[in-house]
Formats: sequence, structure tokens, C-alpha cells
Amino acid sequence: MNPSLLSAPPSSNPRPLLSFQPFRFSPNYHPRRRRYRVSFPRNSLATDDQSPTSTSSPETTTTSPDIFGGPKDLTGIQPLVEKLTPPARLATSAVILAGAIAAGYGLGLRFGNNRNAALGGAAVLGAAGGAAVYAVNAAVPEVAAVSLHNYVAGCDGPEAIKREDIENIAQKYGVSKQDEAFNMELCDIYCRFVSSVLPSGGEDLRGDEVETIISFKNALGIDDPDAASMHMEIGRRIFRQRLETGDRDGDLEQRRAFQKLIYVSTLVFGDASTFLLPWKRVFKVTDSQVEIAIRDNAKQLYASKLSSVGRDVDEELLVSLREAQLKYKLSDELAKDLMMEHKRKLVEKNISVALNILKSRARTVGGVKQAVEELDKILAFNDLLISLSKHPDADHFARGVGPVSLVGGEYDSDRKMDDLKLLYRAYVTDSLSGGRMESHKFAALNQLRNILGLGNKEAEAIKLDVTSKVYQKRLSEAFQSGDLEMADSKAAFLQNLCEELHFDPQKASEIHEEIYRKKLQQCVADGELDDKDVSALLKVRVMLCIPQQIVDAAHSDICGSLFEKAVKEAIGAGVDGYDADIREAVRKAAHGLRLTREAAMSIASKAVRKIFVNYVKRSRSAENRTESAKELKKMIAFNTLVVTPLVADIKGESSDTPSEEPVKEEEKQFVDDEWESLQTLRKIKPDKDLIAKIGKPGQTEITLKDDLSERDRMDLYKTYLLFCMTGQVTRITFGAEIRTKKDDSEYLLLNQLGAILGLTTTETVEVHRSLAEQAFRKQAEVILADGQLTKARVEQLNDLQKNVGLPGPYAQKIIKSITTTKMAAAIETAIGQGRLNIKQIRELKESGVDIDNMITESLRENLFKKTVDEIFSSGTGDFDEEEVYDKIPADLKINAQKARGVVHDLARNRLSNSLIQAVALLRQRKYQGVVSSLNDLLACDKAVPAEPLSWEVPEEGCDASVLLDDDDSTGFTGEKSAGPNANSVRGFEVIDSIKTQLETICPGVVSCADILAVAARDSVAALGGKSWTVQLGRRDSTNASFSNANTDLPSPLMNLDELTSAFSNKGFTAKEMVALSGAHTTGQARCLLFRNRVYNETNIDSTFAKSIQSNCPSSDGGDNLSYLDASSPVIFDNAYYKNLVNKKGLLHSDQQLFNGGSTDSQVTTYSNNPITFYSDFADAMVKMGNLSPLTGTSGQIRTNCRKVN
Repeated sequence: MNPSLLSAPPSSNPRPLLSFQPFRFSPNYHPRRRRYRVSFPRNSLATDDQSPTSTSSPETTTTSPDIFGGPKDLTGIQPLVEKLTPPARLATSAVILAGAIAAGYGLGLRFGNNRNAALGGAAVLGAAGGAAVYAVNAAVPEVAAVSLHNYVAGCDGPEAIKREDIENIAQKYGVSKQDEAFNMELCDIYCRFVSSVLPSGGEDLRGDEVETIISFKNALGIDDPDAASMHMEIGRRIFRQRLETGDRDGDLEQRRAFQKLIYVSTLVFGDASTFLLPWKRVFKVTDSQVEIAIRDNAKQLYASKLSSVGRDVDEELLVSLREAQLKYKLSDELAKDLMMEHKRKLVEKNISVALNILKSRARTVGGVKQAVEELDKILAFNDLLISLSKHPDADHFARGVGPVSLVGGEYDSDRKMDDLKLLYRAYVTDSLSGGRMESHKFAALNQLRNILGLGNKEAEAIKLDVTSKVYQKRLSEAFQSGDLEMADSKAAFLQNLCEELHFDPQKASEIHEEIYRKKLQQCVADGELDDKDVSALLKVRVMLCIPQQIVDAAHSDICGSLFEKAVKEAIGAGVDGYDADIREAVRKAAHGLRLTREAAMSIASKAVRKIFVNYVKRSRSAENRTESAKELKKMIAFNTLVVTPLVADIKGESSDTPSEEPVKEEEKQFVDDEWESLQTLRKIKPDKDLIAKIGKPGQTEITLKDDLSERDRMDLYKTYLLFCMTGQVTRITFGAEIRTKKDDSEYLLLNQLGAILGLTTTETVEVHRSLAEQAFRKQAEVILADGQLTKARVEQLNDLQKNVGLPGPYAQKIIKSITTTKMAAAIETAIGQGRLNIKQIRELKESGVDIDNMITESLRENLFKKTVDEIFSSGTGDFDEEEVYDKIPADLKINAQKARGVVHDLARNRLSNSLIQAVALLRQRKYQGVVSSLNDLLACDKAVPAEPLSWEVPEEGCDASVLLDDDDSTGFTGEKSAGPNANSVRGFEVIDSIKTQLETICPGVVSCADILAVAARDSVAALGGKSWTVQLGRRDSTNASFSNANTDLPSPLMNLDELTSAFSNKGFTAKEMVALSGAHTTGQARCLLFRNRVYNETNIDSTFAKSIQSNCPSSDGGDNLSYLDASSPVIFDNAYYKNLVNKKGLLHSDQQLFNGGSTDSQVTTYSNNPITFYSDFADAMVKMGNLSPLTGTSGQIRTNCRKVN
């Protein structure tokens, strides 16, 4: 059967459930499983030209009396048999048989004249009599079946059939349900009835079908297996008709009919339906399809039941709904959903009515009341449901009883939100129509908000809007009536008003502020405030309890905006337009609006500083220093000619009166010390004649101190200072320049510029000195390029100091800084590259070099660690405790206790590594190396004595542990999911393929560890690299270390020291580390591992970085892959090292190998000589392959590389 048979939508054109044609009964019969050919009556909902005369109402299922067909006639001997009772039939049978035997015996004796002939005649006629007797008895079940049929057909309706009457018919003829003909008639009658009860595919179930069928089944007395077989036969008939249907609509109807058959049949037979109704086996129907058929029909019946439920819900109705739900076999979840939907639709009707009233163009005054009445109905209905949900017997009620919600309905959309807000606003407005908010109305508003699905912010906004208007109205009435003015406590009056309206006092204060602002705007409409205005404003403030800070803010805002307008007009007049009329307007605005001097200056400062900032922007964008200085000169002139009189007008002073800021005593002392030592500083302190020549000074109260950073202000000052020092530069043809010398008047403007920029005297001195220092340092660095200070150079530096006008102490400080920095850089570079050891450090200290201050503590600690590491790897076995523990830490000025811990850690790590390295070299037959490694072992043992080293080979190293998969069932976690390996190590399926083929040829011989070692060698050779000899005989580990994989594998983020230490811990030298890193000439890495390098690091080729950034965004694409060696990604060559030399290493750890460190020379060698790289790489791979291998009986030979045996 097509799996979609039970899931198609209903057709719009209903058809008869079945096309009914009578069938003949099959003569075959089996007591356990019966297949009947039955006659199907026409459905009661068939079309007019096909349907019988009976009808059905939507409430009760009725069937036509003629669904069972007309009466049947008896034929042959059936009329005779029908008249015989069982005893009479038995006696008649005996008479016929005895008479036949007697007649045969007499005839045989008569014609044969002997006994044998008589016996033969008796036998012949006895057989004929027996046949007659058999015919009579054989006709009994058929006669009983006809009698049964005529009885059923003759009843007024199926409900008139009684089981006692059927039992009497069976008793009359001495038959039972074991007689095939009689039982088949029972099944045929039952099948006809069921077919007539079930509605057609296009019609819905009415709900009483199950009870009707069960009642009829019980009246017939038919067994459940026989009845179930009839249900299955109806299903076969539907299926056949579906196959015969030629149009899509008919096919859909048959599917619906089949769904209803399954649902009704399941309810008729209850729990027994699982084995009595084999839908899945017969029709290939899945369990889910059966569940869907039951679910959909149960939903339809329950929804039909709910359709008659209105708002007058009570306990009895809810109990009946619950019983109906259980009867229909509908889940609680679906029943709840249907109930929620039904409640929602009821409420949506009220909402629609209310909206139509509110949106009607012909809406009357009472329209809002009518809309509110509809909303009250919703609230009453919601209250009823909530109370019922809290009823003690709520468990026996229909599911879904509770608050109403519009979720999932017509009004659950953004486009309907405005309608719901309109309803809520109408209810709020009505609640406040009496001028106060009653408590029950306030609670109802909260319920309505929940029902309408409005958010807290949305509902509060509506309530605030409506309540604000009512509050203002009440406040206006209180003003006009004088109630507020006569109140003993204005605050208590206003608080009581807020409580009556359930209005937030904070929002009320905002309204008070708004009222005050409006009053203030009215008062200042003419541009100033008189005493009458001030008195009116004071009255408003007192009555509304407005705090002073709110009043000040309002005056600052409103009056300030008027004053700001006057200031902007004054500023806009410019240098040439600032005349007496404008000055008078400024004075009137400043004093007529009754602004405080601080507020007026703040407003003016803001406007002026914007102009200053514009000058600064133009200065910064100028093409050269001269043009930049011109813009700054314009700003100085603007300050002198416009801003200075503006400030005087605001303060009510004469603009001729200079304003000087007091200089702090300590700052004055500093100026006195520095002023005469700097030539340029002396020039910005002009004499009286120059001041008279230039004119009056500018104001210093409005500055750019808060608008620009200290560095920006000092840079601007420095720009103008350089202009003062160099003069105006004019470029002419052929690259020549003409410099116009300036007099000292420019320095007076520089002094004014410093005041505009808000520079303190200390900052001004700092600029002058830093400029001198900069000039001195620039030339001193050239003189002291190698860091050596000779007598001739000292004389040069003294002359330079005098030329730039820098005080001696500052010059000496710069000289010392240059020499120290260059020497320290040289020493640090030498230490980093391994060219400086402890012996040379001692020699430098003896010569007076301050090594302790030149070298950072971390670098000294690294040097100590490197020195100790060299002792442990020298191959001599020597270890001088006094030298290592006392002298070297003292020379390097590091903590002795910390140094001892470093020595012990290195020794412990070296102990096992030296032993492992000795064994590895022994396997390679490098005996001199074995001796050196054992000497290193002895040196480490001297550092940490009394710690015996046992040869316990751990299951880690070259043991194929990385191939083991995680096993959730045992809790085993392998190394594949470790951080360095996850989403990085690939190609496991290649190893699996090799292992499978090897196990087929020679099972249990070749280990996975050997496969990995050989595969690594062959992969390199296949890509163009050098091959090497791989020693075999490794065995596989039975465990793996997730933690070791996370901690021991080198990270792509490591620095050179960390890389060297990580490889050293495994017994590899720095040279071997560099060689093994050459494996990065092939392969790829994830963006996550190199994103920081290509975006933030500086030791990278910019073009290369941009090309990588295209595939590695700064904030996404962490798993995007890029080649480690983009120049030859599938060739094993030395291009990796060439990339490092050109700063094109992809990983941070790669470029660390060539970054001014000790491995630079090795990288350079490999970049120039690929043969050397191939040879060293092969040797290092051999050593790695011999790293702690499992041999002998250790470990195992895995049959599957992914799991232990």
C-alpha cells in the first residue's frame, strides 16, 4: 500500500465510501482464519442517485432497514427442512434411512431370491437414503442463514435486532456459529452494517459510530475475530477501489475513508486491535500512519464536540469533554491545543466586534463603551476559566482550561499589533474616564495585557500616555479651581493624585518639569525675563514642588539656547563684523536672561571651542608647516579680536583689561630654572616695547584643554614653534627654497597660542626642551653610531649642545642613553643568537659594563637555563655544584633558590631523555653518541642524586597511539580529539586500508606503528624528498594519553625558546628541531592557528599577509585551510626555509626559526642547500622513529589500528 494513503488531505467532492456490489460466498472455510466475500451496502451519505431512502442526522447515526437486502426465498428441499424441528428432522432422517434400507432389502430379496441380493439392495437404497438424509441435514445451516437474513431484513432497523432472537433462530435449527453458512451470514450482515455506518471519504465522523457498531456487534453475537476480519475486508475493498479510481479527488476520498476505518476499528476492538487488525502486514501501513489516522480523526471529533461549547462553561460540561477526549483516544496535549484554539476563537469574535466598533466611521460617543463591554466579556470569560483551572476536581476536567491566549491565532502577528494596542488604549481610557483608576480596573488591565499578548513596555507606554493626559487634565482643574494652591501640603496633594490614577510619581515630576518649561518659554518670548516673569515662575515651581536643580537645568537649556543664538551671531560676524551693536546684543542676552556667569561662559565656551577646533582641523590638513602655521595665526587673531571682547561683554568688564591666570609657586620656580637655559623660551617672554607694538593680549579662559589631548595640543604648539624658528618657506623652481626670516613678534603669538591650547607653563617648557632634545639626539645618534664615546666625539657633542641650546644635564642624559641602549641591544642580540655565554658576560662585568641593568631578568634567566642545559648536554659528564648553584646565579643576579629549581627540573627531564637517546643511538650503532648521552645522564644524576632511574618504557612514543578512536562505551578517550590533533590530523583511512590488506596477506605480523613509520618515509620520497632506512619490529600501544597530547605536542603559537625546550625534552637538538620543522613544506593549517599572525604580527611580508587574509577573515572562517608552503605545497623541497627567510612563514612557530634567534643560520643553510636539508631530515626522522618504541612482548600487534585487540 502507498505509504501516503493515510496522510492525504480530504477531497472537496465527497463520494460513496464504497461501490457496493454483492458477492458470492467462498466455499472455503478455515476455523482460525476466515476470508469472506461479502456484500457491501450503499453508504448512507452517498449521492442521491445511489443512496438508499434512509437519511442520517448530524447527531445520531441511523441506517436504512434495507441495507441488508430484501427477504430471501427458500429453494429445493429448504422449505421442507424449514418446517422440521430438530427432533422431527432427526426422526424423519431415521425413518428415511430405515425405510430405504428396508425397501432395498425387500427388492433385493424379491428380485434376487437370495440373502446376498437382499443385503446388496439394502446397501444401495440405504446409501441413497443416507444421501437424502445428508441433503436434509446439510440444508439446515443454509435454511438457518436464510431465516437469519430474513429476520434482520424484516426488523424495523438495526436497533431492533435482539441477540435473543438470533440465538432462538440458531436453536430452532440446531446450528451455531461453527456452521459456516450461518456464520458467514452473520459476517455479511455485520459487514453491511459497518459499511453503512462509516461516512464517506469527504464526510466527517459524527462521534456515535463506535457505540453503534459495538451495539450491533453485540446484538448479532458475532465473535471479535470474525468481526475484525470484516473490518479488514472493508479495508481491502477500499484499497481495491482506490486502485480502480481514475481521478485524484477519488483517490483522496478513499484515503480519508481508510483513515476513518482504521480509527473506528481501533476504538471498536480496543486493546485487542493490535493483534486483531493487522494493518501493517496486510496493507503495508506503518505504525506512524496508523497513529496519524487515529490522531486526526480524534481531533476532528473532539473539535466537533468543542464547537458547541460557548462561554457558559461549567464543571459538568468540562467533565463531559474530558470523557469525550478519553473516549476518542485523544492525547492530553492535543486536547489542550484544541481547547486553547477554541477559547482563542471565542475571544477573537469579541475582539473583532470591538475593533469594528472602534474603527467605524459612524462611531458614536457610546461606541467606546460598547467596545469595552466586549472586552469585559473576554475578561469575565478569562476569570471563569482561571477559577475553573483552580477547582479541586480540575484533574477530571477537559485539558486546556486556564487563561486565554491569542498566540497562534488571527491576531498573533505584527500587523495586528496596532489593533490590539487600540483595544488596550480604549480600555485604559474607559478605566480613567471617571478621573481615577479603580483597583479592580487596574487588575483587569494587567489581565487584558496578558490576553492581548502585549509586552510590558508596550502596555506601560499606552497606560503612561493615557494616564499622563488625565493627570494633566486633573492638574489643570486643580490649578483653575484653586484646590492645589489652597492645599496645606502641595506634595501630599500631588502624591494623592498620583495614587488615585496609579501614576508613577517620577513621570508626574517630568510633567511638572514640562509645564515649567512651557511657562518659561512664554516668559522669555521677548528675549528677557522681568520681575513679573520671575514671580510667576516661582509660583509654578512652588505649587508643583519642582527641585531647584530642575529649574536651573530648564533655565540653562531654554535661556541658554537664546543666549547661544546671540553668541553664535556674534561669532559669525567674524573679525571684521564684531561691532558695537553686536556687543550690545551679547550684553543684553547675557544679563537680561538672568543667566549665571558660569552658565553664560559655559555656553560661549562651547560655541567658541567649535570655531577653534575648525581652525585646528584646517591646520592639520594643511600641505606644509607654513600653511599650518597660517591657520593657527588666524585662530590667534580670532581669539584676540572676537573672543576676548566677547568674554569681557559676558563678564561686564572692559576688553582692555588683561586677564592673567595665576602661576603656581612650584611651577614658577621651575620656569625660573629652565627659562634662561632654552633660547626659544627666552623669546616668548617679550619686552614691553614689543608688547606695545603687537597690541593687547587675548583671553585665556576659553581653551582647548578639554577638546584635545595633551599630545595633540603640544604637537600644535610644536608646529608653530618650528615655524617661528625656521621662518616662512617658499618653494621655487628647480627645487630651491626661499626662507623669510621672522622677528621675535612671532614668539608673542606663540605665547598666545599656548594659552588658547590650555598648555601650562610646565608643558610649554617641555615642548621647547623636547624639541631641543630631539634635534640633539638626532645628530648625537649619528655621531655615536657604534656606541663608542671618544674625546673627539665629546667635543663634537659639546658644540652640538651649544648650537641647539640644550642644557648640559639633559645632553649628558641623552648621550648616556644612546651608548647604553646600543650596547644593551648588542648584548641582547648576542645572547638571543647564542653568541654570548657566561664567560663573556663575566668579562663584560669586569670591564665595568652594567650588565644587570642592560639585560632584562627574563633574558638573564633564559641565559642561565641555556648554560645549565649546555652543561647537561656537553657529553663530558661534568657537573660543578658550586659553579652552577652559586657562582653563575650570582653573576647573573638571579635568585639562587629559583636557579636551583631550574637545575633540578632540567636534570629530571634530561635523565629519561638522555637514556632514551642513548638507546636510540645504540640502535643506530652510533656508539660515540651513546657514550656522550650516558655522560649527560651521569651529569644529570649528579644534579639530582638519590633518585634511581628505572627503565620502564611507557606506552608513548612511536607506538601508533594516535590511531586509537575514542570509545564512549568504556570511557576511553584517545589522542585524536586532543587540541593539537582535532580537525588537524587526517588520513586515518589510508592507514586502515594498508592494515586491512596486510592482515589479509600476513595477519598479526605488521604493527600499525611500523605502518606509520614506513608510510611517513614513503610519503616524503613520493613527494620528491630523500628516502631512508626504517627499522621494523615496533609493537602497538594498548593505551593513549589525551593529556600528554595536549601538553607535549609543540604548539604553533610557541616562541623559539619554548620550541627548543619542547624538542629538547624528547632528546632532540635545536638543529634536529629545525630539520624536522621542514616537514611543513607540505600540508595545510587552519585559519584559527595563524589568524593573529597575519593580522597583528610585524615580522611578516605584507603582500603575503594580505593574500592569506583573503581566505582567513578576521572574525570568522576558523576552519578555513591554507597551505603551509604556498609556493610548492605538494613537493617536498627546501622552499619552506626560503619562505622563512622572506618572512613568509604561515605559523608563528615557523617564523620563530628565523627571527633574529639562534636558529637563523641553520634556516639559511637549508634555504641555500637542499641536499643538506634532505640528509639532516632523514637522520632526524630515523631518530624520531626510534623514540621509545615498544618491542618484544610490550604492547601488541593490533588487528584494527583504531582499537586494541
